[in-house]
Amino acid sequence: MKQAKQVKASRTQKPAPANPHFTPQAIDFLRKLKRNNRREWFEARRDVYERELKQPMLALIEHLMHGMTEYAPNHLRPPQKCMLRIYRDTRFSADKTPYKTNIAAWWTRNGLEKTSGGGYYMHLSPTELIIAAGVYMPPKEQLLAVRQHLLEHHAKFRRLIENKKMRAKMTLHDPETLTRPPKGFDAEHPAIDWIKWRQWGVIATLPAAEALKPKLPAIIEEYFRLAAPLVDFLNEPLLRSVEKQKRKPLFALY
Repeated sequence: MKQAKQVKASRTQKPAPANPHFTPQAIDFLRKLKRNNRREWFEARRDVYERELKQPMLALIEHLMHGMTEYAPNHLRPPQKCMLRIYRDTRFSADKTPYKTNIAAWWTRNGLEKTSGGGYYMHLSPTELIIAAGVYMPPKEQLLAVRQHLLEHHAKFRRLIENKKMRAKMTLHDPETLTRPPKGFDAEHPAIDWIKWRQWGVIATLPAAEALKPKLPAIIEEYFRLAAPLVDFLNEPLLRSVEKQKRKPLFALY
């Protein structure tokens, strides 16, 4: 009877909360996934993925959001909404491998969930921990909105993008610069070099071993805090653009 009660208790007992950092087994799983990127291999080891990658990632996101209440309160979302799917979208890709070989999270700005927007990003791969922030691959309307914003506020952007503390820790993410000024923009404008960019952000690349440290939330938060003013600046024109679209009438009157 006593043994039966112990078995019943063990079944109903909640699992211990995951630590907000990863283990060598997580790195090992990602390394092996890169070599065995097949559904049958992944499904046979789904429990390892859930235990060593998914649960620690959700715990990490939860911890990071405690700090975000101070420097990025408009980016708070349920952890499941921040964590990106490990499944690849292979519809338009020649590479048909079904899984990404990293685990990632993206904190978008509330109000910009259905667009690109400016936000915070991190991912862990077998070899590196990436921490980044900014606007990446924005659609046409957002490209124009940021460029027009830079026309009038380029002095502030310079202070933000060249901030010494931030740039000591993070480098520019590839801006995918145009060779010529975009149509309608003066080639002599003082912000033209930034206006020619097609994305605006900063990035840091750390060894994957950093993700094994118990202080991982504090490591990532340091970078996010440094980039927060830049992210806020970039979101200003995007939020205005969304509001403008909402105010458009459904039918034009002729």
